[in-house]
Amino acid sequence: MNAGNMSQVSVTELPEDFTGVTDSILLDVREADEWANGHVRGAVHIPLGEVPGRLDEIDMDAELYVICHSGGRSIRMCQYLEQVGYEATTVRGGMLAWAEHGRPIETGE
Repeated sequence: MNAGNMSQVSVTELPEDFTGVTDSILLDVREADEWANGHVRGAVHIPLGEVPGRLDEIDMDAELYVICHSGGRSIRMCQYLEQVGYEATTVRGGMLAWAEHGRPIETGE
């Protein structure tokens, strides 16, 4: 999937831990089993298909980053979010890139 002119960010430009970060959100749109196998500490987990019904859980004023496994779902989610009035940035390469760069990964619920 092509991100085109969509806003993208490298994993190295993000905090390693989003716990206590108040001005930005890392939204993980992967499924529950993927989340349990490894995610960024402090990320918000809402599976892709549940996001439309849970938009009220996302702070409109925060800087919003979207991550998935490799980038495809996060690009689709950013396109959707922009259609409904959110500004969102996709994390280039997703959790694969996060792991490749040796960033910390938390497992479990």
